[in-house]
Amino acid sequence: MEIKKYEPTEKRGLVVVITGYGKGKTTSAMGMALRAVGHGMKVCIIQFMKGDLYTGEWDGIKKLGGCVELTTTGKGFCGIEGNPYPQAEHRRNAQDAIALVYTKMESGQFDLLVVDEINNALDLNLVDLSQVHDLLDRRPALTHLILTGRNAHPEIMDRADTVSAIREIKHAYRQGIEAQPGIDF
Repeated sequence: MEIKKYEPTEKRGLVVVITGYGKGKTTSAMGMALRAVGHGMKVCIIQFMKGDLYTGEWDGIKKLGGCVELTTTGKGFCGIEGNPYPQAEHRRNAQDAIALVYTKMESGQFDLLVVDEINNALDLNLVDLSQVHDLLDRRPALTHLILTGRNAHPEIMDRADTVSAIREIKHAYRQGIEAQPGIDF
């Protein structure tokens, strides 16, 4: 059986927002990154608020053989789970991360950019709404941009081509079950 490969008549980059309070926002973005690699695309992932606790995607991405570049810029989630860093330090890290997004986006090397946890960073005033609008304005026409994290700003959702909201129905953690490698991190 011959497998057909679909090609759109008009190629364009999409802006995708993945938000909500359920588990799976980053996981969904990682799935799109994997799918993009399957189509021969170059992917860049910049994580805004992760970095103080190991997560399996870091080593999983290394196994993709250089098709995906991942940079973790943060010092963990600001203000929760006993994170010891002050707001000002989280903001400095987020400002460095947004500068890196501009650099990677403008390099022309990547077909897909995942800006992981930027919605949280915006909600916590680590980045400004004007900066996220500027990212959308400056995005090259054929570059896909995925923005993840809780509390996506309504103006950013309005500008996106696709918005998905992940809703928690039930979570093992709330039943006293510890986070499990490969599933939760």
